[in-house]
Amino acid sequence: MRRSSSYLFLVVIASLVLLPAQKVFANATITIVNGNAPGVGFNDPSPRTPVGGNTGTTLGQQRLQAFQFAANAWGQTIDSPVEIRILATFEPLTCTATSAVLGSAGTRFIFSDFGHLGFFPGPEFTATWYHVALADKRAGGELIPGDSHIRARFNSNIGVVAGCLTGTDWYYGLDNNHSASQIDLVTVLLHEFAHGLGFSQFASVTTGAEINGMTDIFGRQILDDSTGKTWNNMSDGERVASSINPRNVAWNGNNVSSALLGVLSRGVPLLKVNSPAGIQGDYQVGTAAFGNPLASPGITGNVVLATDAANASGPSTTDGCTALTNAPQVAGKVALIDRGTCGFVVKVKNAQNAGAIAVLIADNAAGSPPSGLGGTDPTITIPSVRISLADGNTIKAQLGGGVNVTLGVDLTRFAGADANGRGLLYTPNPVQPGSTISHWDTIATPNQLMEPAINGDLTHNVHPPNDLTLPLLRDVGWFADEDNDGVENDADQCHGSNLSTGDVMIGSCDTTVTNELFSNGCTVRDLINNAAAAAKNHGEFVSSIAHFGNALRDAGLISGEQKGALQSCAAQAH
Repeated sequence: MRRSSSYLFLVVIASLVLLPAQKVFANATITIVNGNAPGVGFNDPSPRTPVGGNTGTTLGQQRLQAFQFAANAWGQTIDSPVEIRILATFEPLTCTATSAVLGSAGTRFIFSDFGHLGFFPGPEFTATWYHVALADKRAGGELIPGDSHIRARFNSNIGVVAGCLTGTDWYYGLDNNHSASQIDLVTVLLHEFAHGLGFSQFASVTTGAEINGMTDIFGRQILDDSTGKTWNNMSDGERVASSINPRNVAWNGNNVSSALLGVLSRGVPLLKVNSPAGIQGDYQVGTAAFGNPLASPGITGNVVLATDAANASGPSTTDGCTALTNAPQVAGKVALIDRGTCGFVVKVKNAQNAGAIAVLIADNAAGSPPSGLGGTDPTITIPSVRISLADGNTIKAQLGGGVNVTLGVDLTRFAGADANGRGLLYTPNPVQPGSTISHWDTIATPNQLMEPAINGDLTHNVHPPNDLTLPLLRDVGWFADEDNDGVENDADQCHGSNLSTGDVMIGSCDTTVTNELFSNGCTVRDLINNAAAAAKNHGEFVSSIAHFGNALRDAGLISGEQKGALQSCAAQAH
């Protein structure tokens, strides 16, 4: 199954006047804006039975509830003082019996060099594009008042139109309790919303060109291990080459690198050719969703090209689609089989029946890194991997003299990280627009939400120890700020600040002092409340407020008259 992402950009010069932030409590409000016409999409009246915590009784209601559930999940994870609006529709998208575009989402606007309010930091870098939702958060106010921030489109044909992913339907439940024949909508939504929030870059992966010749905040942290350059320091041609440099391009952000140790598993899957000397070395593999997983020290054996009959099940004599005709030679060996015609589980099961100890399936089309092997068969117990067409041909050319290999894992590295512990990004060759760079590499173990395909074993968690999505969003600028005052949690001495405007009252007494927010994340109200909580008696409270008033007056923040009013109100408090 394939899924693609697309993005709609409207380049806006960030010279608009900021509107003050309205939201003064933790986390973010994310709202789904229904863009469907009556009777379709979110308004489809087809009856449905409630499922998995989704109480909708029509198809449209269940779709909308799943969307808002995913939006709320992100809203409870990130912080923003600005409401994030997602313009969403269910509509017919590309679909065949075996593949489909599930959905797509992306930012509607991008900004650079925008202003900021109060202690909100604004952009971390000049001449750098930001997704609008992230720009609003860092600005502390709306850059385009009233408009939607993210555009999302999802496929209404799935489970409804005959011939669209035959036998497959959306799972609209909220509990991730989907069957093997269902696609968990909430998981796909969490993935796509992350793209709209900042998990994507804007340079063309086919031409390398940047929008208006400027980098973006994501591209600044894409590091090519082969050149040692980040994308913002590359030419267009270098970015094109980096886009197709499989498993050599990594994320350079500190939050991901720190979290990765507790998320990914040790053990990079690989095929090591031990002999002959001319082709010795490590070869990239795609792992199987069935059979025994790869382990260390691995399985070592000589490689034999498996042969079978050429017939309706498989026209090639090396596709393994029927019982192997050279079973005695395959027994106790590593079987090499060509991809094509029949399913991967059929090929591997035929090799297992012939006594193979492991299987290499060579691709039948150029490209790398090799994708995984999908399918389900609990009776398969031997390990199997997919290798590229080029690597398969290299091994085949040496079989006459004998090829010995070890199929296992490298426990010195994390699956999904480079040699320096940085998360690997998806850079297949040939390039895949919509997937290249803006996803994690498929070798990540356990599977990650932001891989280019939605895996059935994903949870609804977007943060460690399950997932690396939130750490990456932290790296691009979604800093933690639980009271949305613009001061990052680590520097904020007053979490959950009272940010209400107007004069500060002590009891019913008006101090005439406005509720100023200070750089340490505390407001006047916070400090008065803290003094009241710490005071052992009324006299100590009044004394604390007097010292506080003197400090504000000496700093030129209030007048002497206001200092007197502050102290007077404290004296009247009970």
